[in-house]
Amino acid sequence: MELPARPKMFDFHGISMSRNFTDNWDNVQNFKARPDDILIVTYPKAGTTWAGYILDLLHFGQTCPERQASVPLQDRVPFLEFCKPPRPKGTDLADQLPTTPRLIKTHLPVQLIPKSFWEQNCRIVYVARNAKDDVVSFYHFARMNHGLPEPGDWSTFLQDFMEGKVVFGSWYDHVNSWWEKKESYKNLHYMFYEDMIEDTRREIDRLCSFLGLVRSAEEKERVITEVKFDNMKQNKMTNNSHVQSMNQRLSPFMRKGKAGDWKNHFTVAQNERFDEDYKQKMKNPTLQFRMEV
Repeated sequence: MELPARPKMFDFHGISMSRNFTDNWDNVQNFKARPDDILIVTYPKAGTTWAGYILDLLHFGQTCPERQASVPLQDRVPFLEFCKPPRPKGTDLADQLPTTPRLIKTHLPVQLIPKSFWEQNCRIVYVARNAKDDVVSFYHFARMNHGLPEPGDWSTFLQDFMEGKVVFGSWYDHVNSWWEKKESYKNLHYMFYEDMIEDTRREIDRLCSFLGLVRSAEEKERVITEVKFDNMKQNKMTNNSHVQSMNQRLSPFMRKGKAGDWKNHFTVAQNERFDEDYKQKMKNPTLQFRMEV
C-alpha cells in the first residue's frame, strides 16, 4: 500500500505547524465547549493516549463497556484540531460525542486554545513528559507516521526539537506556559508522565480527586490493569493498528512507554549540548522534570 505524501511544516501564529492541524482552524477556534467537557492537553508524545484511556475508563468503563470493546479510543477521545481526510474532522467527532462528559484531546499551546474552554471554566488535564524522552519518542513517531513532516535523521530531529522547529512548536514554551497558566486558572490539573510510571495508582487517585469522581478500589484496580503499557499495546482499540498512515513495522505506535530510554539515543556530546540549551530555556525553578524514574 502506498503511503500518503508527507505534509510540509510552516509558521502558524508563531508555531511550527502542518496542514493536518490547521486546515479546520476556524471551526477549532469557534468550537463550543460545554461546562462539563474535560480537555486533555499534552505536547506530542507526552502520554496523550495513556491519559485519554485512563479518563475514559474512569468515566465510562463501567457504564459503556460495549464502547470500550468496539469504538477506537481516537473516536471516544477525539483530537480537536486534527483534520486529515478521509478521517472525520476532530471538531465534528467532538460535537457528535454521545457521552457526558465529553473527553477531548489537543496538543495546542495555551495561547491557541479555543476561548470557549476558558469561558465555560472547563476542567483541563495537562500531562508533561521530560524533554529527552519526549524528543526520542517524537522522533520515532515522526519516522513511522506519514501524517507528520519528514523528520530527517536523529541528530537533525534533535536539533529541530531544541529550536522548536517541529509540529506544535517548542516543547519548552509548551510545558512552561501551561505550568504558568495553572496559577491563574484553577481548573487545571498538571501531571507528569514520570509520576504516572512511578505510581499509577497515586496519580489516578489525584485525578479522581481533581475531577470529583468517587470510584471503588476494585474499579481503580481494573483501570490500573487496563492501562498497563503491555495491555494497551495489545489492545486494538488503543494501539492505532488500524491507522493507515502509520507504518507500525518501522516503529510501533506504542513503542516503549518508559522513562530514561533517551540514554539509548543521545551521544555524550548531544547530551551535553542539550543540557546546556535546557538550562537556558528552563528558568522556572518550580517546574522540575525527572529524566529517569
